[in-house]
Amino acid sequence: MDVVDIWSGRTACALQSALRLTNEAFANRLGIALRTVATWHADPDVVPRTEMQQLLDEAYERAGPAVRARFALLSRGAARGASQGVPQGDGARTLGMNPAVREPQVLRVAVAVVLRESEVLMVCRRDGDVSGITWQFPAGVVKPGVRPETVTVRETLAETGVHCAVKRSLGSRLHPVTGVHCDYFVCEYLAGAAQNIDIVENVDVMWAQRTSVTRFIAADVIFPPILAALEEQA
Repeated sequence: MDVVDIWSGRTACALQSALRLTNEAFANRLGIALRTVATWHADPDVVPRTEMQQLLDEAYERAGPAVRARFALLSRGAARGASQGVPQGDGARTLGMNPAVREPQVLRVAVAVVLRESEVLMVCRRDGDVSGITWQFPAGVVKPGVRPETVTVRETLAETGVHCAVKRSLGSRLHPVTGVHCDYFVCEYLAGAAQNIDIVENVDVMWAQRTSVTRFIAADVIFPPILAALEEQA
């Protein structure tokens, strides 16, 4: 395959496998968030936005002949598997990824529900069309050995410029849309003006009224303990 017309989650993961890179290393190679790579594995049929298409083009064009040959084999195998109804949930198995670079751990994300009086902090993802969710709460991938509480505070600051502190856990679940394992935390606002710092991944950041959150996120996909926390007296 000399030219990729339109990249999909499936072909992006084939390129990752051909390069023999872990999810984190592939994200670093492209200069994108780890959660974006995870989304490609979770939804092989998704079509990345234009900026991502260009980054994938550049990574493919810089690849050597051996990588391109592996990519051609892997992408053809992935396409056959999809046409024959092979389950696509495990990107490593679907693409024939070398076991030495397979990442067996479940993707885990820490989610911050940052409250400030009658408001809650929200971010608008550029890749929201992938899961059907645009506005979300700040969140970050939890790497092995890192406490989710630490990720919650750090990622909120990195994405929005807001300093917060974890007050309590709201529990965990597998997200009904993305299938990602999510740990939820109520956080107290400490300082900082909300601003869109992560412009690659986010479109906007805002403080929303607690009572209006379901205007931005469908109530049936919001973790029920979050709804309960939003209803608590400020």
